[in-house]
Amino acid sequence: MSTATSSILRRALLYVPSSSPKFLQKSQSLHVDSVAYDLEDSVTINQKPAARQNILSFLSDGPRPAHIGEVGVRINSVSSGLALEDLNVVLGAKNLDALIVPKVNKASDLHFITDILQHILPGRHPSSTSTTANAESNPIKIIALIESAESLTNLNAICKASPYLSGLIFAAEDFALDLSLTRTPGLSEFLYARSAIATAARAHNLPSTIDLVCTKFRGEEGLRTLEEECLGGRGLGFNGKQCIHPSQVEVAQKAFAPGDKEVEWAVRVVIGDAKADAGGRGAWTLDGTMIDVPVVGKAKATVKRAEQCGIDVDAIKEKWKHQEPA
Repeated sequence: MSTATSSILRRALLYVPSSSPKFLQKSQSLHVDSVAYDLEDSVTINQKPAARQNILSFLSDGPRPAHIGEVGVRINSVSSGLALEDLNVVLGAKNLDALIVPKVNKASDLHFITDILQHILPGRHPSSTSTTANAESNPIKIIALIESAESLTNLNAICKASPYLSGLIFAAEDFALDLSLTRTPGLSEFLYARSAIATAARAHNLPSTIDLVCTKFRGEEGLRTLEEECLGGRGLGFNGKQCIHPSQVEVAQKAFAPGDKEVEWAVRVVIGDAKADAGGRGAWTLDGTMIDVPVVGKAKATVKRAEQCGIDVDAIKEKWKHQEPA
């Protein structure tokens, strides 16, 4: 079972090619929840050795990127035969938080990564008893990419495969290739896969489910499409979006944060429920709507996420502190 906590925020996960030192340096100025410095799709086979060294130097010699919440590296898949070389280099990086593992088709793929992590970084195990601040505050995490029919049928085993596992990502393009699907604007061809991934992650208490890439990123039309996809993904249970261009980050992070009205309603529910509970009342109404345990649970989760997203929840609480339950 994963020991990852729900405090992890991955509203946007941005891929940055690691074959270019220029792109790596430019990423220092990014404001984004999570970055995946890429060793896989954006790096040709001949460039991979240099790309590994670029990442090692960038994440070891310089300062940690100031406004990136989580620093990750997407390694090559276990089936490619390149993962061990990637890990032997990048696990030496000082500022590494997470590994993004592509093409996880079965539990044994994560067993392989887990064995290497335990050997190379024993102090960064999620249940480590080490007294070092790094081990206690930042265990290494795995985020697994689900990209095939095989991986979809093995979701339950994959979700239980490693204590390092902290989230799932849906890779729509490779999934479409595997099933000979044609991507459409409505994304209906991915409905089953997306629902299955979001449901499996929740069933296994994984904090993150990151939705498919929006392939449009140019101009207002591209950003409108991105927003629509984000809202659709959120409606299926995803709490983040893969991004392939910095222009997509702000839209994704706003879409996967609670809206103003949503937060205000949640705060009012939490305040009213505390007062109702103090008065010995099990159920009550707010604006004519019955408030019961499930509604309160969702409201508390919304308030917690709003706080994580930097929303001034205290100001909203102050506004409604005198509200009485009906």
